[in-house]
Amino acid sequence: MDAQKLDAIRHSAAHMLAAAVFELYPGTKLAIGPTIENGFYYDFKFPEGVTLSENDLPKIEETMKKIAKGNHVFKRREVSAAEAKKFEKDQPFKLELIKEFSKDGQNITLYESGPFTDLCRGGHVDNTSEIPLDGLKLHKVAGAYWRGDEKNPMLTRIYGLLFSNRKELAVYLNMLEEAKKRDHRRLGKELGLFVISDLVGSGMPLYTPKGATVRSSIINYSRALNKRIGFQEVHTPNINKAELFKVSGHYDKYKDDMLEVKSHYSDEVYYLKPMNCPQHTQIYAAEKRSYKDLPLRLADFANLYRDERPGELSGLTRLRCFSQDDGHCFCRDDQIEEEFNNVLMAIKEAVGTYGLSYWIRLSLRDPKQKEKYLGEDNTWEKAESTLRKLLKENAITFQEAVGEAAFYGPKMDIMAKDSIGREWQISTIQLDLNMPQRFCLTYVDKDGEEKHPVMIHRALVGSPERFMGILIEHYAGAFPLWLAPVQVQLVPVSAKHIDGALALGKELDSLDVRVATDTADETVGKKIRNAVSQKIPYIVVVGDKELGGEDWMIRIRGQEEQVKMSKNDFIDKVINEIKDRLRV
Repeated sequence: MDAQKLDAIRHSAAHMLAAAVFELYPGTKLAIGPTIENGFYYDFKFPEGVTLSENDLPKIEETMKKIAKGNHVFKRREVSAAEAKKFEKDQPFKLELIKEFSKDGQNITLYESGPFTDLCRGGHVDNTSEIPLDGLKLHKVAGAYWRGDEKNPMLTRIYGLLFSNRKELAVYLNMLEEAKKRDHRRLGKELGLFVISDLVGSGMPLYTPKGATVRSSIINYSRALNKRIGFQEVHTPNINKAELFKVSGHYDKYKDDMLEVKSHYSDEVYYLKPMNCPQHTQIYAAEKRSYKDLPLRLADFANLYRDERPGELSGLTRLRCFSQDDGHCFCRDDQIEEEFNNVLMAIKEAVGTYGLSYWIRLSLRDPKQKEKYLGEDNTWEKAESTLRKLLKENAITFQEAVGEAAFYGPKMDIMAKDSIGREWQISTIQLDLNMPQRFCLTYVDKDGEEKHPVMIHRALVGSPERFMGILIEHYAGAFPLWLAPVQVQLVPVSAKHIDGALALGKELDSLDVRVATDTADETVGKKIRNAVSQKIPYIVVVGDKELGGEDWMIRIRGQEEQVKMSKNDFIDKVINEIKDRLRV
């Protein structure tokens, strides 16, 4: 089924949901019911005394399906704003929308479907019989502020899933069950990777030694890739004057998402930085540049801060404090293609190393909402056509997405798929012709004229913290050896074997193998079970034979049978496995 048809079906199902709620809970106030990926939702303000839970969803779903089976035609009716207000006189949220829609004098459309009529712009099936009810399931209940603003009333949001048939729905529900098992928030706690403290604040995780090891491994791999493609690492401050962001355009477009900082000794306004690009322009601007100096490639792992709403924070995947494997290349027009290809090569290698499949999205400006973006039409047209040309010349298959561009330029996004099929936007290459002009960045060309450089923004895997959350779920906590916080667990058979096991641990540690020795006063069986629950790649029981120079019995994660090998062979195996993955 094509996407447009499926969207119309989901939108129509949202009307059926509202009709069912209206029938079951008279007096309910209706808000909005858009389609979303994999389904739809509708927001309601239920009558006083009614508190909805997921236990109520089967009843609502049954009523919804009963109404849809009535084979109702969707009838469009165009009315004046006055007529619409009269019809929706008891619906405050609809009245607010009518007031907004009618500002320019346009008429309002209502859609009737059997017993229910709703304010709507359209996009439905002809008849409710076209809704595949075997692919429908009401999914969950959540709270949501009207229009996403916490100053507005809290509403009840009912989410529905809708697919073309029962089989597609079952596949998606199985994926959701698998996602619950892999939830990085639960696994992060069980594996001892990070802590969220109320005293520190939401969205600002604390990384334990194990978690910091994983995070550092991700960063160090990106550092190695940066070095190979010629990026030099810089470090920039977390706090900056507001003026910097006014020049860059972030102040006007992004101010509500920035955290303000007050000084006791200055009247100047400061902000915690939400991104590194404005600071990197100042490193460029610190010297007079020649065409021979370009490209200038800068990388930065400094912390960034964004004032996310509390309800939008989610473990490591949506944070207030995080870093980026960020980079900015200042180059000439004739260098764009080579720089693009170099970065894309590094991104492809990184995604392959982590075992993610992906597709490429060309994210463009929405020409109907130009006010959201910086720069003139000709600047955008040049940047978008250049990026599209680069993708085509490299024979890269891509999908265009209008409205997904950064506010300063178009971008190529890597949409990665994890092991259970979920999509994540991670890597990006962005072409920016605006910021160099806003900061008056120039270089002297070979003809002696001053010209603006092109600024290429790029991230190899994006935020290491967010990517760590994605990887926890992708691997279900069972990190590959090079990423695992503990690579080898030594299990002494008894107290008399502890000193020998600790000595082996020191030997492995000296070879850059991450090793832990369980010295607890527990049985060997319990120690092994603990190591298995921590998803440690290799477990070695250390007793008289092992300390006496005999072959070791190695428990390998995911394998039933133990493997017998000498101490030296095992050490060589572990070291070579780590090196093979880290060879850049």
